[in-house]
Amino acid sequence: MRAILPILFLCTAFICGDARAQSSAPSAETIAHGKALVEAGDCGSCHTADPSKPFAGGKRIDTPFGAIYSANLTPDKDTGIGLWSDQDFRRALREGIAPNGSRYYPAFPYPYFTKLTRDDIQAIRDYLATQTPVHNSPPPPALRWPLNYRVLMRGWDWLFFKPGILVPDQQKSTEWNRGRYLVEGPGHCGACHTPKNVFGADRHSRALGGGLVQDQFAPRLDAAERSGLKSWSADDIAEYLQSGRNGRSHANGLMAEVVLNSTSLMSDADIQAIAVYLKELPPGEREPNVLPPPETQMADGQKVYRSACVACHEIDGSGAPKIYPPLPGNANLQSAIAASTLRIILQGAQTLTTPRAPNPGSMPAYADKLADQEIADVATYIRNSWGNSASAVTAAQVAKARGK
Repeated sequence: MRAILPILFLCTAFICGDARAQSSAPSAETIAHGKALVEAGDCGSCHTADPSKPFAGGKRIDTPFGAIYSANLTPDKDTGIGLWSDQDFRRALREGIAPNGSRYYPAFPYPYFTKLTRDDIQAIRDYLATQTPVHNSPPPPALRWPLNYRVLMRGWDWLFFKPGILVPDQQKSTEWNRGRYLVEGPGHCGACHTPKNVFGADRHSRALGGGLVQDQFAPRLDAAERSGLKSWSADDIAEYLQSGRNGRSHANGLMAEVVLNSTSLMSDADIQAIAVYLKELPPGEREPNVLPPPETQMADGQKVYRSACVACHEIDGSGAPKIYPPLPGNANLQSAIAASTLRIILQGAQTLTTPRAPNPGSMPAYADKLADQEIADVATYIRNSWGNSASAVTAAQVAKARGK
């Protein structure tokens, strides 16, 4: 009997231990929730360099201060997050601090992820733990001196980073609060759509007021009359996020990537919540007054438009909704910075195809067909015709957009 008792005790311990392990394993619902949050955050776009190795990191991210390479988020124990504790992961997202105590650069959007709830952070971690481990060590950052010293991030965090979760506004609806959480938290929309100061930090007084990202301009998401979302309905916003296009605009460049890998995969309820929140944003900074462009430039631009653009966009700029976007009242076209307009004219565009909008469309590149002045003229013309109003474009701006 005395010999049996230790055996029974050990068996009981193993059974209980196994039961505890099983009870602590994340549920399928939690993993699905984590997957949804990862998609809302478009994590795969930045953390996947090789499509056959999702979340293995190593993708180059260019910033005004140099290049940063995304981290490996797979559960690999040597090069990924396989040996991280839950606290390590939470600290990284909430505080921007790595397990070894070093500070992350804000290209990793911890200033937004700090607003995530504890349960959501855990769900994200649980989902990432289901990925295939990939042994991949991304290159170190290639930042200009002295920013290559991570210790400087302590000062940046002290000046510009305010950790803390997002407190719901009790005066607003549950849907509005959900939309705000998605926009300001996992979606980190302000990372592109909020202008930055000289240190790369958000200008909070101009939140979602549009920002320059590489060679593109992420437009205003507030209720600005010309270059914002005032003329868009909540349904317009939802359709754009779900399909990459609506009757007013098409997603291109980086935003097309966001739609393809993120918003088109989100639930209808979450997309509608985002639309409700964005539609209720007040107009932020006043749109700049612009002087009418020279009549000669408008006349020259009209000639270029009629010879190169009218076949698709029509004489009145009406285009073909959801195939060729209309130009009158186009918010992107009237942005204070014409970077995105010039990029599309120079490089052309391919309409994003999604399950909700499978029919393709394209615009040819005109970099080799039109001179700098001709592109400046036609850009000025479409930015100031059919009721549009925006600053004139110069040949020097086109040359810069070409990379001359």
